[in-house]
Amino acid sequence: MTLDRHDPEGAIAESAKACSNWGRWGDSDVLGTLNFLDEAKRIEAAALVRRGVSFSLSQSFDMDGPQKGWRRRTNPVHTMLDTGTDAALGNQGFPHGIGGADDVISMPLQCSTQWDGLGHIFDHGKAWNGRDAARTVTSDGDLVTGIEHMAPHVAGRGVLLDVGRAVGEQGELPDGFAITQEHLERTAEAHGVRVGRGDLVVLRTGRLARARRDGWGEYAGGPAPGLSFTTARWLHGSEIAAIATDTWGFEVRPNEFEHAFQPLHQVAIPHIGLLIGEMWDLDALAADCADDGVYEFFLTAAPLPITGAVGSPVNPIAVK
Repeated sequence: MTLDRHDPEGAIAESAKACSNWGRWGDSDVLGTLNFLDEAKRIEAAALVRRGVSFSLSQSFDMDGPQKGWRRRTNPVHTMLDTGTDAALGNQGFPHGIGGADDVISMPLQCSTQWDGLGHIFDHGKAWNGRDAARTVTSDGDLVTGIEHMAPHVAGRGVLLDVGRAVGEQGELPDGFAITQEHLERTAEAHGVRVGRGDLVVLRTGRLARARRDGWGEYAGGPAPGLSFTTARWLHGSEIAAIATDTWGFEVRPNEFEHAFQPLHQVAIPHIGLLIGEMWDLDALAADCADDGVYEFFLTAAPLPITGAVGSPVNPIAVK
């Protein structure tokens, strides 16, 4: 696909038409590409556990996160409601010396490691499966495709594509690097894996590793390596169930068009119905995969079943 950098509208419309999954699973579908991840795929994935070693693919949820307030996205605020001090001072009013601690957290659902739900992005007022966005997501939440519907389904074969190591220098891609289908295929070949129907793909660019080394800087919303808009047809044709990256925005930033904002999202979510993850921590898993040469594993990454939510925090666990 050749990009006319001055015509994002035309490119989005063309890709939306070519990559549409509207109606593929019926008019009432709420799962999108998770329909590709069935019971047989999970049985196959369970057989990938050989060593029993597990990796959390989540960043921390704390005040030291990357958020800078864009569209009111803040880092989590953790507050203690009861503490050991309260217990020691006898302020809790419990009998026979028992005491306890309780806490609460306040945060945007997409402030750290998370999934983008199907109600997160629209195209010209249309939500996933051609629904009217105004009737699908209201001030009461996502009335149709709330992320709670996905909670039982996100477990299966995970595949790491460490493009940072396979294509970049010293394990990282520079900001603004557009990852093409050729890069994805070259990486899969280097890792000895095939990507296909029902897979949960995790794509490492090295951007998070650089942020940890040099400071958050513009990690949240600034320049970053990421998927090229031209990968829309690969995302559609590969029939993967979901894809997640170690970046804030999944696609390359700055975006590849003049006067555009996240155009690949505009095709991938409302038209392909693709589950997208962002800000995943893939570094420890990637190091292990590089050591043993095995880039497939069992992955479970259930979103919190928050009724009507268009995104969710997640603590993905990869087991090898």
